[in-house]
Amino acid sequence: MITINVHEAKTHLSHYLDEVEKGERIVVCKRNRPVAEIRPIPSRAAEKRPIGLAKETFTVPDSFFDELPDETIALFSGETP
Repeated sequence: MITINVHEAKTHLSHYLDEVEKGERIVVCKRNRPVAEIRPIPSRAAEKRPIGLAKETFTVPDSFFDELPDETIALFSGETP
């Protein structure tokens, strides 16, 4: 873990971000008191999510496909019913 002060962080931010990319954690201090930590963000999973994870956990009712009432459609277009 690297410990630096605010001035050092501002002056050499690019350098320290390169270190973070390599896995290093950096503690930023203000007047010798730690105030922040810069650390790498965990990488996302390399695998794609499989399709159908929620299969058979809910059903869509047939009424879902019914036409909306005129008053609801009017609300979407900014009209008053």
